[in-house]
Amino acid sequence: MSQFGSQFHGKSRRKLNGSGKKKLKNHDKKRHDMGGYFIATKLGDKNKVKEVRGRGGERRSKLQYAGFANLLVNGKYKKTKIKSILESKDNRNFARLNIITKGTVIDTDDGKAVVINRPGKEGSINAKKVE
Repeated sequence: MSQFGSQFHGKSRRKLNGSGKKKLKNHDKKRHDMGGYFIATKLGDKNKVKEVRGRGGERRSKLQYAGFANLLVNGKYKKTKIKSILESKDNRNFARLNIITKGTVIDTDDGKAVVINRPGKEGSINAKKVE
């Protein structure tokens, strides 16, 4: 993993304590503070999953292209084709760019649905129907 260009996850040093004084830095940036890259799951013809090595040799699946979603209907999941992306609560440009994240409203063969999982971290899309 390259440490250049990846995201640093840690507490902000600009925030203040409850007393009003500035928080002090207790250690420098370390490699274990680094996060992963944003996986922009795009709309495609079929699902394409990328396997990534995690810490300790763990294998993670990240969804790069999505063509199908697991739609929750009456307590059971049904595989359905994704037609288009209607809106995204994260960024209004994501709908324009066909990027799917958690909370995105998608149009499927069975009607409108909202994504209830994180496809960039889990390797599939789970959605529930919107009335």
